[in-house]
Amino acid sequence: MKLVDDLFEMGGGYVLDFSDRTMARFFAEELNVDIDDNAYRENGTSKAKRLRCFLNKVDLATSVRTLKVLWKYREAVRLEIGREEWVQNAEGRFLSLIDRMEGKPSAGLSQGDAPKPAFDVHRIVLLKQRLLDLSSLAPQPRGYAFEAWLKDAFDTFGLEAREPFRLRGEQIDGSFALQGETYLVEAKWQSELTGAGDLHAFHGKLEQKAAWARGLFVSNSGFTSDGLSAFGRGKRVICMDGLDLFETLDRQLPLNHVLERKVRRAAETGLPFERVRDLFSR
Repeated sequence: MKLVDDLFEMGGGYVLDFSDRTMARFFAEELNVDIDDNAYRENGTSKAKRLRCFLNKVDLATSVRTLKVLWKYREAVRLEIGREEWVQNAEGRFLSLIDRMEGKPSAGLSQGDAPKPAFDVHRIVLLKQRLLDLSSLAPQPRGYAFEAWLKDAFDTFGLEAREPFRLRGEQIDGSFALQGETYLVEAKWQSELTGAGDLHAFHGKLEQKAAWARGLFVSNSGFTSDGLSAFGRGKRVICMDGLDLFETLDRQLPLNHVLERKVRRAAETGLPFERVRDLFSR
């Protein structure tokens, strides 16, 4: 563990250059693990203490796999910034550690349980099939079924979804929480592409709510280029289409992290829509 501490710069509670948010995303995307689970907070809440607890609790195969992906990330970052190695004979010592762990599982090493998955892969597969099945429904029941499907998708990825609700005659299709922010949802499944009018109408609803409310507009058929252009930049709305939803599930990308990437890209560019395939490299 001392070598692990040195290799991954775990002094002072840190782990490499991770923030709490990026470490949670890394473990979810690379290992399908919720490193924020209370099971790994027994010795403290810092990133280093959670990682040490995790490595000591999980089974040997998971520990090895975790160290390997952390090493790969470490080296990618170190080489990208041109940083000198800070641990003497780091790679040789790391590979020797992995050899000992893989070759001598009885040598006083953890024989714990496999970690609980961050996300239920079987449930994700079912969500994808349900999304495909929606296309066979008639328009009106399909709309309600699409709203219900979205709520299940949000719940699967811990986004605290709420059922559709009505305020003074306004229909909002639901809401969810992301990174401490509340997002209202508009969902449409129609044959034509969504234009600027619908986007402006949804943004108008947001402006009648609290200043911190944001919005997600989901249009299964997609959006017109002219509509997105006319809608403009700097709004409080991000957009997803049906292809985004399918790619998210097909590639087993955590929906919460997909939305986080969309929010970040919108903050960087001012544009409400960026495709999932352009946000995540294969």
